[in-house]
Amino acid sequence: MNSDLDTDTAAARALFQSLEGMEGLSRPEPAAPTVGTRFLGQTALIKLYPGVLVAVTIALASQWLAQHYGAPVMLFALLFGMTFHFLHQEGRCIPGIEFSSKAVLRFGVALLGARITASQILGLGLTPIVTVILGIGSTIALGAFLARRMGLRSSFGVLSGGAVGICGASAALAIASVLPRGKDAERDTILAVVTVTALSTIAMITYPLLTAALHLDHTRAGIFLGGTIHDVAQVVGAGYMISPHTGDVATYVKLLRVTMLLPVVFTIAFVVARMGPGVSGGAKATVPLFLLGFAALVIVNSLGWLAKPVTDAANEVSRWCLVTAIAGLGMKTSFKDLMTAGWRPVALMIFETVWIAGVVLVAVAFFT
Repeated sequence: MNSDLDTDTAAARALFQSLEGMEGLSRPEPAAPTVGTRFLGQTALIKLYPGVLVAVTIALASQWLAQHYGAPVMLFALLFGMTFHFLHQEGRCIPGIEFSSKAVLRFGVALLGARITASQILGLGLTPIVTVILGIGSTIALGAFLARRMGLRSSFGVLSGGAVGICGASAALAIASVLPRGKDAERDTILAVVTVTALSTIAMITYPLLTAALHLDHTRAGIFLGGTIHDVAQVVGAGYMISPHTGDVATYVKLLRVTMLLPVVFTIAFVVARMGPGVSGGAKATVPLFLLGFAALVIVNSLGWLAKPVTDAANEVSRWCLVTAIAGLGMKTSFKDLMTAGWRPVALMIFETVWIAGVVLVAVAFFT
């Protein structure tokens, strides 16, 4: 005869087993499959939706907090995602979290091309273009060099240098998607995103004060802000804090840096693929599809084939994809793993930030 204690134990065990499905109720018996009722992709949808739903929910909560408290949405998404790290350890959410941190990420990066046109870039003149190319190239090279000297992996130097030099968190996510997948790859990406977001916020506050102290005119101030601050949102905030003209110039220079995402990520992917099976897993030197999408959107938008409502919608979808992806990436990383990285990666990114600021400041002071 079963006692009341045995009955309660069995009920509790059934309840905890049901938590894997995130319903909080006993799992119903699977119904017999009905022939002809499944649509194309239904199996994949059922497999992915729990993890994707969690990532989207975190993105929505992060956006609400960012709007009400003025903090970077990427930072909120990262921190919230990391608090739900247990969902990536076991259970039904794992496939959707992986999908959010990879496929959704690449789709969001591809849509970034819809905000760029060739006329915007060429209208800046030669000096800002050369300054941006030199600043990005030297920052990535410096990052790779210093990473080895500081006992870090060269791949982290490339990742952090690209994040600082190009467009912050978006560049870090795009570059990480083509770097070798080591055991600490997710941790390095999260660390780069957290640090570059914090540094970008500090720069948004301090760099306008620096341009005033150096008596830079509105055009030079715009070039400096657009060429140095990491994230697009912070560039816009800092630029229009000074004047509308400074904000316009800063935004265009920043878009020029975003344009460099295509050749930089393609070059990294090509080099990694050529380094052999021991590094890249035997991958062939092919162009990632999301980069082709990025390039196609830049060309189409430059030809004027995209109406403004379409580009606005693409930018909005891209932003939501990146926030969702960063939430998924956060769920793949634990605070404990992040803390094991130590102070060296943060020091490296601070040095890279100071470096690119110095390069752009010299160009602005002496060549414009």
